[in-house]
Amino acid sequence: MTTVIRYRLIAALALTLSTAAHGDRLNVAVASNFAAPMEEIKKAFESRSEHELVIIRGSSGKHYAQILNGAPFDVFLSADQTRPQRLLEKGIAIPGTLGTYALGRLALWSRKPDLKLGREYLLNTDNYGTLAIANPRLAPYGLAATQVLEAIGLQSDLNNRMVMGENIAQTFQFVYSGNADIGLVAYSQTLSPAVRGQGSSWLVPSEHHQAIRQDMVLLTESFAAREFAAFMESDLAREILTDQGYLLSDGR
Repeated sequence: MTTVIRYRLIAALALTLSTAAHGDRLNVAVASNFAAPMEEIKKAFESRSEHELVIIRGSSGKHYAQILNGAPFDVFLSADQTRPQRLLEKGIAIPGTLGTYALGRLALWSRKPDLKLGREYLLNTDNYGTLAIANPRLAPYGLAATQVLEAIGLQSDLNNRMVMGENIAQTFQFVYSGNADIGLVAYSQTLSPAVRGQGSSWLVPSEHHQAIRQDMVLLTESFAAREFAAFMESDLAREILTDQGYLLSDGR
C-alpha cells in the first residue's frame, strides 16, 4: 500500500468517526398511525445514540409522492408494504434495507363510554349516524376498513354516512372531536396516553381484512440510518411496539 493511499484511508476513517461522534440528523417519514409510538422510539433511540431523529408525519401515500418528488427523507416507515417496495424497484431506496417493522391492527372506536361495539353494533345502523374511515387510496388502514365493511356486507349501506380522513390521524380526530360517531381507526391510537381507557373500543378480528404489514426502508446510506434500522430490531423497540398495540413481524 502506498503512502498516499494509506493517508487517504486514514483521512476517510477519521471523517467517518468524526461524523458518527458528532451525530447526524435523520429525517424520518412516518405513517400517521405510527406517530405516537415513533415519539417513544425517538426518545429511546436518542438517549442511546448521538444522532437526532426529525419526525415527519403523514399518510403513506402522501409520503410516497413526496419521496418521488425529491423530498429529503432518510428513512420511510410506511403503513404498508407496497410503497416501500416500489421505491426499491425505482432505484430510490437502498437495496437490502426493506423490512417489516410492525403488524398493525384495526379497531372500531367511539369516544362514548360503555358502548357494546362489535360486528352486530356496526350492522345495526340505527346505533350511529356517521362512521369515519381513512381514505383507502392513501392510507392502508383505510383500505383495511373498506375490507371490513365489505366482509360484513355494509359498504353500500354507508356510502352517504361515511366521513373520510386524508390519513388515519385525521380519521381518529373526526371521532375524538365528535364529528363522527364511530370510526375504524388504528388500534394503537386507542392506546395513546391521551385517550387510553376512554370511550369504547372493539379490536376488529384480523380475518375481516388483509394483514396490515408495515414496512420500512432506508432512502439514504449513512452510519446514522443503519444505526436506526438496527435499533428498530432491538428488544427495546419491540417492547415499545407491543405496548402500543402492534404485533411484531414474527406474529407475536
